[in-house]
Amino acid sequence: MAKKKDKKSLGIEKKSGWLLMKKRERKRALRFADEYRAFLEKCKTERETVEFIVSEAEKNGFKPLDEVKSLSAGDRIYMVERNKAVVLAVIGRRPVSEGMRFVVSHIDTPRLDLKLNPLTEDPDASLALLKTHYYGGIKKYQWASTPLALHGVVYTRDGRRVDVRIGERSDDPVFMVPDLLPHLARKAQGDRKIFEGIKGEELQLVVGNIPVEDEDVKAKVKEQVLRYLNEKYGITEEDFHSADLEAVPAYPPRDVGLDRSMIGAYGHDDRVCAYTSLRSLMDVEVPEYTAVAVFFDREEIGSDGNTGAKGSLLEYAVLNLLEKTGEDGTYANVLRALRRSRALSADVSAAVNPLFKGVHDLQNAPVLGYGISILKYTGAGGKYSSNEAHAEFLSEIRRLFSERGIAYQMAMLGKVDEGGGGTIAKFLAEYGMDVVDAGVPVLSMHSPFEVVSKADVWYAYRAFREFFVS
Repeated sequence: MAKKKDKKSLGIEKKSGWLLMKKRERKRALRFADEYRAFLEKCKTERETVEFIVSEAEKNGFKPLDEVKSLSAGDRIYMVERNKAVVLAVIGRRPVSEGMRFVVSHIDTPRLDLKLNPLTEDPDASLALLKTHYYGGIKKYQWASTPLALHGVVYTRDGRRVDVRIGERSDDPVFMVPDLLPHLARKAQGDRKIFEGIKGEELQLVVGNIPVEDEDVKAKVKEQVLRYLNEKYGITEEDFHSADLEAVPAYPPRDVGLDRSMIGAYGHDDRVCAYTSLRSLMDVEVPEYTAVAVFFDREEIGSDGNTGAKGSLLEYAVLNLLEKTGEDGTYANVLRALRRSRALSADVSAAVNPLFKGVHDLQNAPVLGYGISILKYTGAGGKYSSNEAHAEFLSEIRRLFSERGIAYQMAMLGKVDEGGGGTIAKFLAEYGMDVVDAGVPVLSMHSPFEVVSKADVWYAYRAFREFFVS
């Protein structure tokens, strides 16, 4: 009798993205990861990221939208909003009104912002301190006893802009939030819950210790700091009122693991998706549908404001694309174009944490190194505050990635009643377009040192590129 042929299993067989790469592709992926690391080291704030994006765009033939009178297939444009958000587009063969291909990420990250009147002195400790207000969802205790740098801009009374970046060079000073030594912490911190190990008002940066030699000055250490700021940057204490100053981790990105397979750094969420979508759009020549990469601000605090996804930036950009390609720029046509579009909400997901696996539904959780993650929905228990991608659109995405040899994994954010979180997806979906969350899995998300797999960074880049030209 003839032997029966073994039937392949119809179940899901996940395979590491590393094992799907041939030798040449793996070399390209590792080289790409090195370039991503260099980007992370330069870009720790929204403003710095926008400057980098615009610089790269101009090197690749993109022109400011307001300097272009008309657009045709293959033309490349960009539009900056308040130096904190930016839109890039490559015009397609089809009319804009027939829809576009969007990959939308955000470039803000959790951090410590300086208050409006931040500088104070504690006379008992003889220290000058900067008061902060944390931005986005953080575990506050993770920011204590960590070297921090100060980045941002200050505008003086006469409107002069002063750029600040202190703490990144090896000879720069750094700042820190002082934690309490364990010998004295039993009562002061021992009964606190972990999220209150350090409280919001305790997130104060140590910035000085030398007093001025002036008996007429009461806060002598604070005065010394003010004199330094005035001599070095020409700013006064009142100029903090018109400043965007952010305290961010002072260390550079590093390879993680003996095999150097991962990158540890501040800001993977969501600059890993911003960088991969930027690089993918640079590779697009003349797409069928206009390809658009959007880099929003303020996602970490609800996407409000004129640089967030709830603002009118997207509508205004589409209006300009319609008019400059010779189409009707009425609001009705803007909505029609958006409704016919498709989008990837490019945002990170929570990779399985080997120390806290109980928070994950392991059958539906992304794993480092297994490719880009696709989340049908985010939100919280009961699917509240989420977009949910439709089966038809997910079928198209699955087929596209499979045909192009892109490692991907279907995922969700933790167990149903464990917690939750949202993305930009729901705001894009309000226009009627099909949208799904897709991004890189991250370990220790929202911490000062997040970790991603270099394989997942590579597959995200490839996935976004294929989506743009699909």
